[in-house]
Amino acid sequence: MAGLYYEELRIGAVIQHGVRRTVIEADNVWFTTATCNPAAIHLDEDYCRQHSEFKQRIVNSAFTLGLMIGLSVGDTTLGTTVGNLGFEEARFPRPVFHGDTLRAETEVLEKRESKSRPNQGIVTFLHRAFNQKNELVAQCRRPALMLMKAGV
Repeated sequence: MAGLYYEELRIGAVIQHGVRRTVIEADNVWFTTATCNPAAIHLDEDYCRQHSEFKQRIVNSAFTLGLMIGLSVGDTTLGTTVGNLGFEEARFPRPVFHGDTLRAETEVLEKRESKSRPNQGIVTFLHRAFNQKNELVAQCRRPALMLMKAGV
């Protein structure tokens, strides 16, 4: 599905994203090392067994944030966004582990026409990610500059 234009996004709408993704060890190790994060809680299984309350590695929260947003793109902003304006109030209430399957939903919180860019508007999304147990593992607000149909 292509993304939605500014006019098609309704405040209060909640979009359930159909794409889900199982996080594997390689995702976490690659992302953590590619971003130069040396934290043992992401990379060192033995350390985690001995020193972590979870007794296993946890997935890098920056990866979780990116995956949550990525799961939403096809239904919200694919081809209809000019760009992200930020990631606000990111929260990670539960850890993500290797083997967890994440799904996402997006709520449209706010929208307004751009004052400086005709035929564009700012939409604030609230993204939420849930694991296979339906536990909330991540959420954030994301304002995005969106195209209007009239401007296409």
